Amino acid sequence: MIDFLVALFESVPHSVATVFIAALPIAELRGAIPVAIGVYGMDPLKAYLLAVFGNMLPVMPLLLFLGVVSDYLRRWTFWDVFFNWLFTRTYHRHSAKFERYGTVALLLFVAVPLPVTGAWTGCAAAFVFGIRFGHAFAAVLGGVLLSGVIVTVVTLAGMGVSGIL
Repeated sequence: MIDFLVALFESVPHSVATVFIAALPIAELRGAIPVAIGVYGMDPLKAYLLAVFGNMLPVMPLLLFLGVVSDYLRRWTFWDVFFNWLFTRTYHRHSAKFERYGTVALLLFVAVPLPVTGAWTGCAAAFVFGIRFGHAFAAVLGGVLLSGVIVTVVTLAGMGVSGIL
């Protein structure tokens, strides 16, 4: 996947590519930070800041318009099936945590740098569980900041270990 992302943005300045990669729903900052540091040779702090910025770009539109867009798209069978699957899956997998911990659960959900736990899915979870915009935005931002620190540290540690070998 890293090779694909690098090739996709090869004609774009590295800073802009880092922001774009972080804004993508699959890569998010989990893909952007390793590419920025490992492939582009970017300073870790700059990589972190650009990746956080890029990862947060889609958050406000997602939180504000996910309901409207999903309602509109549900007129077509494909999208109706997709949104039913996404929202039902999100609810069943995380309802106990969200009912117990609320906004903190959303922050921790976004902060854990694993597949399907980033800002995009966090916005879907905020929508499914009816978390108010201000609380959801703050929780997603906090989760993205924490996740960025974790990914940066793991990337630097991985590069250090590979340098020793």
